[in-house]
Amino acid sequence: MTRIRRGYIARRRRTKIRLFASTFRGAHSRLTRSTIQQKMRALVSAHRDRGRQKRNFRRLWITRINAAIRESGVSHSYSRSIHDLYKRQLLLNRKILAQIAISNMNCLYMISNKIIK
Repeated sequence: MTRIRRGYIARRRRTKIRLFASTFRGAHSRLTRSTIQQKMRALVSAHRDRGRQKRNFRRLWITRINAAIRESGVSHSYSRSIHDLYKRQLLLNRKILAQIAISNMNCLYMISNKIIK
């Protein structure tokens, strides 16, 4: 009986995993089992950290807005000014407010005065 050559599907799968893990160091990029484990770990970390990144940026924006508001002396706190924004129905999100606070303090000062009046 003649020998049957195995298919290429498993080899193709391993090659795909190796390409994903080609930048990993040591056995994590060479051995198939380690590569698969590291790939799963990397994908889990990427999924988790996408949520964390959103959270961290929101914290950064809030800190910047709070610092700018306290520095300008218009309002006492971040929470009070955000509350006033919602009361006045001014639709400015925290990202835009933080950019305004960094780039143009006068504009933030004008917005704060508009809220207070």
